[in-house]
Formats: sequence, structure tokens, C-alpha cells
Amino acid sequence: MILVNNPGTWGAIYNPLEHAPWHGLTPTDLVFPFFLFAVGNAMAFVMPKLEAGGDAVFWSKVIKRSLLIFAIGLFLAWWPFFKWAGNELVFKPWAYTDEKGNPLGIRILGVLPRIAICYFFAAVMVYYLKLRKAFYIGMLILLLYWVLCFLLGDKVDPYSMKGWFGNKIDEAVLGASHMYKGEGMLFDPEGLSSTLPAIVQVIFGYMVGDYIIKKGKTYEMVTGLFVAGVGFLLAGFCWDMVFPINKKIWTSSYVVYTTGLAMIT
Repeated sequence: MILVNNPGTWGAIYNPLEHAPWHGLTPTDLVFPFFLFAVGNAMAFVMPKLEAGGDAVFWSKVIKRSLLIFAIGLFLAWWPFFKWAGNELVFKPWAYTDEKGNPLGIRILGVLPRIAICYFFAAVMVYYLKLRKAFYIGMLILLLYWVLCFLLGDKVDPYSMKGWFGNKIDEAVLGASHMYKGEGMLFDPEGLSSTLPAIVQVIFGYMVGDYIIKKGKTYEMVTGLFVAGVGFLLAGFCWDMVFPINKKIWTSSYVVYTTGLAMIT
């Protein structure tokens, strides 16, 4: 990710170190979903201790961690709290407009805030619904997200950047000042709507962690995980034919496909 974010010469980047322009994926597009998968995987090793401690311990730990991760993300978005304007350093306000009247401000969502939100909701679902129900609810979320993208998006191309339904929701809830501005239009790749399927990535990671714990370091565990990974991979590839694999709107096919790759890896 250091090479991705700091390539040196932007006009001559090694292609695998760039995000996919829209549909499809590159090795760079695997980092974030693999990390969410790892969050869920690690959670499987911690959850028994939280369950033993009861509701008070669970809520204390989960809320504290979620708020801390979210706050660090917000801090990094705002830091160093000053900007250059009118030949002097001035305080960077929460929201403001530039000389042309464009709304600017501190971006609320991003990588760390998404991790915090996904961790929180996945932990609550697993804790109260247990693994089997959490898995089924997760699959329903992926199907629901597909339906929402198709029905609420642009009728001509609901899976395009301009046609994606989440843009209107992000602008209405977050405000234009607090959205990502790097795509040439008002579009946030870590927006509210696309965070919904990302939660399922953590649940899948938890499912794999639980499987590893139960099976132990055995041949059966490794082969079972590999076969399941191939199954997820094929399912994601088939789903891609009607709901394209896309990181920036975190499509359901992207969740299933990258989960399969994570399992195999």
C-alpha cells in the first residue's frame, strides 16, 4: 500500500499497483477486503472470551474499539488541522467553501471508519445471532444490496459511478462537504450504502476463523477451507456476470469473490 499510495510517478504506475478503474479488480483491490476478512478471522479467537464475560464485557470492548478506530480515522482525515489560504496558515474548519464556492470539509468516512463500522455490526450480529444465523443474515444482506443497486440505481446503468444509488444517500446524510472528492464527481468509495455488504466480509472471516478453531491444524481443515474457497470463487465469478465485481461500490459479487481468494490464500 506504500507503493500504491506513493508510486513516485503517477503517469507510469505498474498496473497491479493501481486500483481497477471501475469494474474488475487488481491485486491492490484485494488489500481492503482481505483486511476485513482478517478482522473477522481474529474476532473468532476473541469472541469466546467476550461471551464468557457476558453482555457488559462484550459491549464495553466492542464499543471502545469501534469508537477508537473511527476516531483515529477522523483524526487522520483532519490532521494537521491547518491549511494554506491567502498566503498564511489558517485553521481547517469542519466544513467550508473554496474560492469557487465548492463545498469542502473533513471527510467523515474512509478506510478506518469503515473498519470500525463493519467490526461493530459484525460483532453484534455474531454475538447475538450466533454463527449460522449471522451467515444467513449476511447472505440476505448481499442479496438485498443487489436488489437496491438494481432498483434504486439509474435505469440505464445502475452499476455506474453516476448511476449508483448510494451517491444520493451519502450526500443527504453526510453532506457534500464531508464526502470524497478524488473521483471527479461527488462519490465516496467508502460511503454508507457500500458499507452494508462490507459488514458481511467480516462475518465470512469470522466463519473461517471458527472453522479453523474447531478443526485445528489438520489436513481436513486445510482441504475443507480450500474447497470452500474455490466454491466462493466460482460463486463470485458467476454473480459477476449479472452484478459486476466492483470495489468502489463494494458489490456483493466482490465480497464473495474476494472471500474465496482469502480462503484459498
